[in-house]
Amino acid sequence: MPTLGTQNISTSYVQLIKTSGLTGVDGTIQTITDGNNVSSALQLSTGGVSSTGSLSVTGAATFSSSISATTGTATIGTESVNTSTIGTLAVTNTATVGTLKVGASGPRLTAVSYGTAAFTLSTVQPHNLADTTTGTFALTGAALGDIVIGSIDSLGSTTGTVQIMTNFYPVASNVVRYAVISKGSTAGTVPAGTIFATAMRFTA
Repeated sequence: MPTLGTQNISTSYVQLIKTSGLTGVDGTIQTITDGNNVSSALQLSTGGVSSTGSLSVTGAATFSSSISATTGTATIGTESVNTSTIGTLAVTNTATVGTLKVGASGPRLTAVSYGTAAFTLSTVQPHNLADTTTGTFALTGAALGDIVIGSIDSLGSTTGTVQIMTNFYPVASNVVRYAVISKGSTAGTVPAGTIFATAMRFTA
């Protein structure tokens, strides 16, 4: 009796995978089935691949054009994408994207910069008495017009006034200014610490 590998065809043909049509792989997307015609989640054509179930990638996945998953959830370990339209994206490791657009007409996030800088001990005067301590620090990638979010890890140890607020804004390429302001009636001392800052750039 003819064999399939080391097994008889009569008992092992169900292990074969084939297209659901009669012409093999062609330009029409077809479901891949087993020898008993049980459909799988995989669909193939000469022009593309589709999955009706979950698609899991354990290594790096690189897409040179666009991927679209507007329904369901796309869970990816490492992803490098040119254009991606996804309803829900759950990234378990690292996602690298060129431009991230939120919503059908939402803004595009085109750049994100992150950095830290040393903050030296400073006394912040009471409100209306030169109540602002300012300085600048380098943040590589930041540019005028970016939105900067920042914090100073020693603010929680401020003595004196407890009504402290901070501002962060770019003043030149790769340079961000910080302002520590007292809104209280007494002076405060902010211990030395570290500034943590992230600059985000949006376009329409």
